[in-house]
Amino acid sequence: MTHVLQNVVFPLDRDPDLLPLYADPETWSVIDEEPVRVSNRAQLGNVLDRRRARIVSGRRVSFGTYFNAFPASYWQHWTPVRNVTLTVRTSGPATILVYRSNGGGVKQRLETREVSGEETSEFALVLDQYSDGGWIWFDIAADEKAAIFEGAEWTTEQEPTRTGKASIGITTYNKPEYCVETLAALADAPDVLDLLDRVFVIDQGTQLVAERAEYPALAERLGDTLEVITQPNLGGSGGFARAMLETLDRPDSDFVQLLDDDVRIEPESVRRSVVFGRYASSPTIVGAHMFDLLDRPKLHAWAEVVDDQPFMWRALYQEELPHDFSVANLRQTPMLHMRLDADYNGWWMCLIPLEIIREIGLSLPAFIKWDDAEFSLRARDAGYPTVSMPGVALWHVSWVGKDDSIDWQAYFHARNRIVAALLHSPVPRGGTLLRHSQRVDLKHLMMMQYYPVELRHRALRDILSGPAHMWRTLPTAMPEARKLAATFPETKIHKDSGVPMRARRGRQVFKRRKQHEFDSPTGLMLRTFTLRTLLAHWIHSPKPANVAQPEVEFGKGDAHWWRIPTYDSALVSAADGSGKNVYTRDRAKFRRMLAETIRLHRQLRREWPRLSRSYRKALPDLTSERVWRETLKGQR
Repeated sequence: MTHVLQNVVFPLDRDPDLLPLYADPETWSVIDEEPVRVSNRAQLGNVLDRRRARIVSGRRVSFGTYFNAFPASYWQHWTPVRNVTLTVRTSGPATILVYRSNGGGVKQRLETREVSGEETSEFALVLDQYSDGGWIWFDIAADEKAAIFEGAEWTTEQEPTRTGKASIGITTYNKPEYCVETLAALADAPDVLDLLDRVFVIDQGTQLVAERAEYPALAERLGDTLEVITQPNLGGSGGFARAMLETLDRPDSDFVQLLDDDVRIEPESVRRSVVFGRYASSPTIVGAHMFDLLDRPKLHAWAEVVDDQPFMWRALYQEELPHDFSVANLRQTPMLHMRLDADYNGWWMCLIPLEIIREIGLSLPAFIKWDDAEFSLRARDAGYPTVSMPGVALWHVSWVGKDDSIDWQAYFHARNRIVAALLHSPVPRGGTLLRHSQRVDLKHLMMMQYYPVELRHRALRDILSGPAHMWRTLPTAMPEARKLAATFPETKIHKDSGVPMRARRGRQVFKRRKQHEFDSPTGLMLRTFTLRTLLAHWIHSPKPANVAQPEVEFGKGDAHWWRIPTYDSALVSAADGSGKNVYTRDRAKFRRMLAETIRLHRQLRREWPRLSRSYRKALPDLTSERVWRETLKGQR
C-alpha cells in the first residue's frame, strides 16, 4: 500500500508574500557572498489551484522551498523509512531535475528527466546519506511552450509504526475570529480530516467561538468531528490539559495535536505532523516551526533548547532569527539544511502521542509560560524525544509587538522558569539561574519598572511556600496579577490625543550602530555602573519637576536598562506602539524592593535542595490525570 508522506502544495491565500515559502520561480545569483535576486517575475496568476501551477515557457521553477522540499535528514534519523518515491505529474514539454543537499547545504543533482505530453514521473530515492542534514527537492523547467505542473507527492510503501488518528485541541481566550478561520481551513482539507478523530475547541473566554456568525455553517460541515467545550479561564495549560483529557477518552486517537488560538494554519502541515508521528521509530513529540502572522515570510522559531546553566530557553542559532524567506530562501541558506535537535517545542502547534501522556502525565498547572518546555523536558527524561519538524509550521502572532516581561505575565515568567528548574535542572542550585533572576530584578528596578518586580517577588514567595500553591493559585494568579497593576501608575498607557504628553527634555535620539556594536557597559564598567546606579537610586529622591512631568522621552528601541536609570523619569513608547508609559523614580519603593530581592533570592538559594526534592516528589500529583479531572469536574 502506498502512503503519502508529503504533498506538494501552494498557499491557501493569494498572498505574494507567501509564494517564496512554496515555490521559487526566480533566478538568483551570489554577489559578495550574499544571495541576490536577479529577476523578480513571480506571478500568483501562474498558481492554478492548491496543487497545480503553470510553468511559463523558458522559465524554471524550483520546489526547493520551505514547504515543498522533503526534509530527508529528519525522516532518516527519526523513522525507519529508507525508500521514498517522488511522483511528479506534468503536461507539456519540460525538464524535471531532482536535487539533494547535505548538512552543509551543498547541492547535488540526483536525476534529470525530460517529459512531454501528460506524464507521471517517478523517482526512487534512498534515505541513507542524510545523517547530519539535507533535503531533497525538484525543479521544473519549461521548454518552448508553457508546461503545467499537475501535482506531486512524496510516498513510501513502508507501513507506519502506529495507525491511530489525532484529535486537535485548540485553547482559546477571546480570539473567536482566529478559531473560525482555523476550523474553516480544516473543513476545506478532507485529506487532513481523514487523519482526525475530533477537533476540540476549549473556549475559556467571554467572546465565544459558538457565537460567531460563521460557526453554525462550520459546525454543520465538520459534524461530529467538532466539539466545543467551555470552561473558566485556566490559561494555556488548563485548556491544553482539558484537550489532553478529552483525547485520552477517545479510543480512536493515538495523538493530541495542540493548537494555539491566534494562528493561521497550513493544513498540509497538520497532516504531515500526524504522518510523521505515525512513522516515528519511538513515540515522539512532533513540533512545528513558527512564522510571523503579521510578516508572513519571516520564520521566528525553529528548534528550541533549554540551556542548563542559566536554565533559559532559546532557539538554536538564535542570532539568525528571524529568517526572512523573501530575502534568502531555503537553497540560499546553508544553516537551514542542518538537522537541528530540539529540547522542546512551543504549544502553538505540537503533536503529542497519548502513550507519552499516559506515562508522564499532563501539563503542569502553570497557567501560561514554560508548560510546553517543562513537558518536553519531562518527556526527554523518560526517553521520549521532541522533533521540531521542517515543513511543519503555522503563522502565529509573534512577540515583536509585545513586552510580556513587564506586564501581568511577569509573574508566570519568573515562577514557572524556577519551578521547571527545580524539577529538571541537573546543575546544583540551578546553576546561574538565581543570579540571572536577581539581575532581572535589578534591571527592572533601575528602569523604574516596579510592577514586574512586585510580581516577581510574589512568584518567589509562592515558590518558597511549596508545590501545593500551583493548584491553589491556578484560577486566581492571573486576575490577581492584573488587579495589582492598578496600584502602579507606570502600567497606565497614555494614548496620543489632541494634546500629546511631552517630556521636559524632548526625545533622546541615538545613532543606530551596526549589529553587535552596543553602548552598553561590560566587564568592570558594568559592575561600576550597576553599583553607582543602585546607590544613586537608594540615596537620591527625584526632583519634583521630573515627577510632575517626564524628564526625557525614549523610543522603545532605545529604552535600554543602561540608559533610562540616569534620569528621574522617562516617557517610553509601548511595545505595540499604542501609546506611552511613564516611569518615575520612587525611592521608597526602590529601597523596599531591592532589600526584598536580595532576601528572597538568598532564601531561595539556601533552600534550593529542599525545594527541589519537594517539587520533584509532588510532580506526579501536579501533572496527574486524576487531579486534573477533579480540578475540571463540573466544567464539562
